[in-house]
This record gives sequence, C-alpha cells and structure tokens, in this order.
Amino acid sequence: MTIKSVLERSNGNTQLDVISTDIGLLIVRVVFGGLLAAHGAQKLFGWWGGLGWQANADGFEQMGYNPGKIFGTLAGLTELGGGLLLLLGLLTPLAGAIVLGTMINAINVTWSGGLLTGKGYEMGVLFAAVAAGLAFTGPGKISLDAGRPWERQGFVWGVGAVIIAVVTGVLTLILKWAL
Repeated sequence: MTIKSVLERSNGNTQLDVISTDIGLLIVRVVFGGLLAAHGAQKLFGWWGGLGWQANADGFEQMGYNPGKIFGTLAGLTELGGGLLLLLGLLTPLAGAIVLGTMINAINVTWSGGLLTGKGYEMGVLFAAVAAGLAFTGPGKISLDAGRPWERQGFVWGVGAVIIAVVTGVLTLILKWAL
C-alpha cells in the first residue's frame, strides 16, 4: 500500500460527490432565478404583492428614468426573463449578463443609501455577484443548457457576459442622464 493509493481512496470521488457541484448550482439557480423572476413579475403584473406596471413606471419616473414606462418595463422584463433563464439553466452566460446589467442600474439607484444600511446597494451587489458567478461557471449538468450545442461556460464566456453587462448597464445610465 502506497501513500498515493491511500490518498486516491480517501479522495471521496463517489458517484454522489461527482454530481454535488451540479446539485449546488441547481439550488442556487432555482432559488436565485425564481426570486428574481418573481420580483420582475411584481413590477410587470403586480403579482405577489407587487405594485404593478403603472406604479412601477411611475417609480422609475421618480428615480429619473424617463420615460418611466419604457425603463420600468425594461427592468421588469430583464428581471423576469433573466431570472427565468437562470432558473432553467438556459443560455446561462447571456442570462447572467442580463441580470448583471440590470443590477448595475439597481446599484446606481441605491448608491446613496450606502452599503449594509438596509436602504443601500448591498442586495444589488449580491445579485450582481451571483449572476456573474453563474455566467462563469455555467448552469451545471442539471439544466436545459447541459449537453446542448449552445452550452457555454468558462472564462471567455464569463468575461464576455461581464463586458456585455457593463456596456448595456452603462448605456442605460447614459440614456437615463441624457433623457
């Protein structure tokens, strides 16, 4: 018996260990994506105690996003669509980019509230981090992307998603300030 064989046997590569990362990614995707999609549905449809589309549009006007109907609808659609895509594990780097771009604007709106105050940008940062992390890791094997020709993950796709998110998020802020 060599030290190498002992280490190999204690490495824990059981069948369950092999899929544990995929189960972890599934849990993160379903919970995070589902909650984000529900938040978007609150904005668009007033579901689950949300204020609905018109109140959302009015709120966006008050935050300086004019016209509020366009920006409010866009925010609701990106939260609903990006959340559902992440929940399903479908087009994951693109879904991560959609959510991250939206969170750049959420962070901007809540910036004056500070970090860790309960009225600040900590939730935006948390949501942005999860979206970016999933863009890099991919959705795992328990997803609609898994094994499909369009399945993408890894460094290049993660960086691409972050670049797309920053460009679209900053473009949205420029439009906010210009209109």
